[in-house]
Amino acid sequence: MVSLTFDNSYARLPERFHHRQQPQRMPAPRLVLFNAALARELGFDPASRTPDEIAALLCGNDLPEGAQPLAMVYAGHQFGHWVPRLGDGRALLLGEVVTPAGERRDIHLKGSGRTPFSRGGDGRAALGPVLREYIVAEAMARLGIPTTRALAAIATGDTITRDTPLPGAVLVRVARSHLRVGTFQYFAATGDVEGLRELADHAVARLYPHARQAENPCRALLDAVIGAQAALVAEWMGVGFIHGVMNTDNTSIAGETLDYGPCAFMDAFDPGAVFSSIDSMGRYAYGNQPSIVYWNLARLAQALMPLLAPDAAQAQHAAQEAVDGFPDRYEAAWLAVMRRKLGLVSAQEGDASLVRDLLTLMHGQGADYTLTFRRLARAVIAPAAGAERPFAPAFDGWLGRWRRRLEADGAGADRSDPSAVSRRLEAANPLFIPRNHLVEEALAAAYAGDPGPARTLLDVLADPFADRPQHARHALPPTPGEIVRETFCGT
Repeated sequence: MVSLTFDNSYARLPERFHHRQQPQRMPAPRLVLFNAALARELGFDPASRTPDEIAALLCGNDLPEGAQPLAMVYAGHQFGHWVPRLGDGRALLLGEVVTPAGERRDIHLKGSGRTPFSRGGDGRAALGPVLREYIVAEAMARLGIPTTRALAAIATGDTITRDTPLPGAVLVRVARSHLRVGTFQYFAATGDVEGLRELADHAVARLYPHARQAENPCRALLDAVIGAQAALVAEWMGVGFIHGVMNTDNTSIAGETLDYGPCAFMDAFDPGAVFSSIDSMGRYAYGNQPSIVYWNLARLAQALMPLLAPDAAQAQHAAQEAVDGFPDRYEAAWLAVMRRKLGLVSAQEGDASLVRDLLTLMHGQGADYTLTFRRLARAVIAPAAGAERPFAPAFDGWLGRWRRRLEADGAGADRSDPSAVSRRLEAANPLFIPRNHLVEEALAAAYAGDPGPARTLLDVLADPFADRPQHARHALPPTPGEIVRETFCGT
């Protein structure tokens, strides 16, 4: 029998880093969704156990050998407001698995019951938010964007109370790490410099071992996290993704998309788009995401100052210098993403204005973000007589500029041949995303006892770039009656 191999480095840190706790026992765990391919990557053979045994194992009723469940402690800024002690209030880190490929991955439960960090909550999760995270996280993975992964969605067989009674569930999540900006903030705020140093050493060893060779490993760690987050948010912007709750406790040191709550993908392009029901002021709107991660990284730099230099003035200078590098690093990452989406190979002056002018045009026309970029693959090839125009006449001027830019991209068929450019565009621009109305449809069906639509949606999203006519409906924007205007966290 092939099983999970645990080696729990975070559990070996001192007690003040976590609270050891067993998951709440669930009355009748049942697999709703299971990621067999991911299980095999982790070294677990799905065929070695029945579905009911897998559900009991992964929800914590029958803990896998070597697991050491614990709730991690952290702090954070939530919607800009400082909270000195947060921690895993409805989650537990089961432990760290070393895969057959030698990679270390966290196995983490969401909805596993109350912990000392629950702050009056019940520590549970409802089926809908669990399925949302499963669907969107796996879609992000297939889009090639760094993310936590979903291993299983497990119905628990009991009922939890939100606005109405709802079926309970547990999400089994996999990540490179669950260290957050807020983890560092906790130890900095408590004045625990030794704990901060141990945490930084742990992060370097776990995620950025190259930093150990630097003159100042802590500064190298900070630079690495800044680069990872710049690249991550640039990718979010490229697919029209809105995280919804970019608090510092939801900002991963590993540079992965973490904690899918009221997240959403845009339909019609709007830089001010907000879907989260709890973001009434639009702090985490689509267009604000780069500036918010910049702010979050400044909080990380501030927390790390005691380790950056022995002198306070020198430490402040080092922290400021690191954070000041973010705008240029983000702009370079974003332009690389957007050039790819426009089918461009080289970098030329004026590319940023070409991109921004398209976005302005899309906003004015109410154009669908995903399909606008996808249709470039058709627009680059002269349409046959009588063929449907892929764009409205309002785009003609911009399309002319774009075609001239493609012609200037350099010699070689792989760069300038229309068919090659079209293939490049299709490989860069997804046709299928987890559109909000389709996700909500899948969740409603699951609440009614039918997980079929969720499984179908996952099948479609497993290959987001391939044109499959049998799934044409999943590529379409919502009709006016299908538009989803709010998404919910589920706590």
